[in-house]
This record gives sequence, structure tokens and C-alpha cells, in this order.
Amino acid sequence: MIINLYSKDYLYGVVAKEISRISKYVSRLIQLPPVANDSNILFGKLEAPDKVTLSQISDLDCCNSSESNLILLNGHANHTSDLLGLLGQIYSRMNRESRVALVLYNPYLKFFFELASKLGLRQAIPEMNFLTMTNLRNFTQLAGFEIVRSRNTVFLPVNIPGISFLVNSLFPAIPFIKKLSFLSIVILRPILKEVAPPAISIIIPARNEYGNIENGIKRVLALSFDCSEVIFVEGHSQDRTWEEILRVKELYGSQITIKAVQQSGEGKANAVEEGVLQAEFNLIAILDADLTMPPELLPRFFAAYCQGHGDFINGNRLVYPMEGKAMMFLNQIGNVFFAKALSHVLEYPIGDSLCGTKLFTKSDFQRFQLWRQDFGEFDPFGDFNLLFPAVILGLGVVDLPINYRNRIYGKTNIRRFYHGLMLLKMVFVGMKKVRLGSG
Repeated sequence: MIINLYSKDYLYGVVAKEISRISKYVSRLIQLPPVANDSNILFGKLEAPDKVTLSQISDLDCCNSSESNLILLNGHANHTSDLLGLLGQIYSRMNRESRVALVLYNPYLKFFFELASKLGLRQAIPEMNFLTMTNLRNFTQLAGFEIVRSRNTVFLPVNIPGISFLVNSLFPAIPFIKKLSFLSIVILRPILKEVAPPAISIIIPARNEYGNIENGIKRVLALSFDCSEVIFVEGHSQDRTWEEILRVKELYGSQITIKAVQQSGEGKANAVEEGVLQAEFNLIAILDADLTMPPELLPRFFAAYCQGHGDFINGNRLVYPMEGKAMMFLNQIGNVFFAKALSHVLEYPIGDSLCGTKLFTKSDFQRFQLWRQDFGEFDPFGDFNLLFPAVILGLGVVDLPINYRNRIYGKTNIRRFYHGLMLLKMVFVGMKKVRLGSG
């Protein structure tokens, strides 16, 4: 898209920074045949491990690959007379791990684009489309996609030192004002079902959970889907948790594959990471050893993934009434606050940001780790470490309501006020680096 009035290099630099939040962590960035007026400046500025431009759409073939690809459509939605047909062709060539990035003109600024063309301030393009988000949602839904991320960008396309950075970082976070951006970047996820049920690894972090270990295995064995393996990660317990894991492994190992890992680091985030390293299968579920999330609900997480509802299934404890003293009142208030705060930071609805039960793939988790290397380690609990990249990389996060139960054995490892302050700090870090775009 060429706007002669402005600094194209700066303009595309701002856009490239936003798209690179995803393209840096995919296997390949693929540009479809560019529209007639595309100068390729944007494509050149994007960061990706590998980049390729196709000469025709029929060359696109992600179906037979397990790699993650990002398909770039720079201005195509504004300049095609058949967007639904274009998206349909792309969908038929997509795999589950790949995404589409659309760069769109703001429909609310249509008058100014047309006026600039008439005044000779920008190149005149005939028969342009100016699509509202309502139009776009309809197109994407009909073509088999869903919108998983949308970002407004470029409010001041002229590079005025200090001022441009401030405006282009601050305005996207201000309601109503953000609708005045020149461009939008929209990420699409193909809705694809699993042809055959995949194998799954269940990771159970356990610290001081001696009395829950055997009960957990018994309940996993009774699940309505075939669990392929269970990985216990014991975290420096002060009771007999490790000895109990070894006993249970010996007792039930003939019925299900059980792996026992003693955590080398600290914190649940590290426990999950070490569990994923031991996982044989690509599909991963996290189940807290306290069993406050009934293991019997895991098949619902599995089904939601297999049916293509999302690639990251997140438990939500805040929908149904909780059992007894499953969560103290102040904890409930804190959980609601952090869910709302995270939803605002990520511009994506999150019903419960701190539920321990989640389902995702090992390949996506490996991309999360690359993302955290750039973003910085800031979450010892692991929930934000998973949710932040899951949303930013466009996985399609789906909340699944659960019935939260009383703990049967032991007591929580949560220190309410101390950990609450740590979580609050994480929200501010996320606001600065994600919503305000300085990271």
C-alpha cells in the first residue's frame, strides 16, 4: 500500500513491528502474490526465520506440513473483488498451525483516502474495498476462519522524533481514539477438526500433595478418553509426595505410562516446562495435583481441541458456584480482577487468567519459550507465561467452564498478598510491552 504523502519507510516500520510479534515465531512467512501497488517494503521489514513470496496462490500448500506458517495479505482485502473466494482458496491449503495476517485500511477514514487520491497526494487505486469489522467477521466465518487478534496501528505516519513513537504507542490503548488508526492488522485462525483423536500427555505438577497422588491416577484411569501418559513433576515437597509418586508408578505402571520427574528448578512454570520436555506426545494437558479441578472434566478440554474450537483450551473456575471453601472470598475478587486486567492488556476476553488446567500442543509451547526469551521471564506461576503468547501468537484461546472443588488433602501453596503483588507487577509489565507496544 503506497501513501506518497507520508514516510513509507516509517509507516511500514510501525506495521512490521506489530506483525513481527507473530512472524518471528513461525516456521515460515509466506506472502501471496502482492497486489499491484505493493512496493514490498513491508515484507522486507518483517522478521521471520524464513520468508518466501509465491507467484500464484496454487503454490500455497500447508496441508501436508506440521510447520507453522504466517500467510501475509497486505492490502488484498482492500483490492480484491472476491475476498470470500480468496479466503476459501487459502483455507483449503491451510494446516492447523498456520495463520493469516491481513493488513487493512481503516474504513472510517475512507473519505480521507479518497480525498488524498483526488488531490494527487497518494496513488489512486480504483474500486477499493473499505471493510468494517462486521463485514470482515462475516467473510472469515463463511470461509472457515475466526478472528483471533486485531490491532489498530499507525496514528501518526510521519516520523517526528519522540512524538510519533508516543502517539503510535499510546493511542491504540485509548478507547474510541484507537478507531482512528490508518491501518488494522487482523490475524485469522483456520477452524480445523482433528481427523483422528491425538495421543495426549497429562502433566501433573505436585508439591506437598502426598494424599492426592493415588486418587489422581485412579481418576485419570477412569476417563472417557484414552490418556496416553501421565507425567508427575515433584517440586521439593516437605511430605512424602516423591515416595508416593514412585509407589503409584510401580503399582499402576502396567495400566498407563507414568513418568516421575523431580523438579530441578522452582515454581510451577518451571515444573510445567520440565514436564513438557519429558512428554512423548504433542498434545499436552496440565492438571493440578490438588484435584480441585475434577479430572473427569479433562475429556471436555480434549473434545474442545479436537473439534477445532481453539488451539489453547483454558479452564474457567469463575462461572459456576464453587464448592464450600474451594476459593476464599478475597481470592475470588483477585481472580476476577486479574482476568479483567489481562483481558484489557491483551485485548482478548479471558474469563479466568489463573486456572491451573490448560490444554495446548508441545509445538506451540516451544514457540512460547522463544517468545519469552524476547519478552523476558516474569511469571513464576506459569499462567501468564502461557496466556500471553497464546493470545499474541493467535492460537485462539477458549475458556472452558469447570466445577471448582474443595481440596481434599493438604493446603494451598498460594501466598495471597505476596503473590497478588507479583501478579499485579506482571500486569503492568504486560501493559507496557504488549498494549503500549514498547516491547
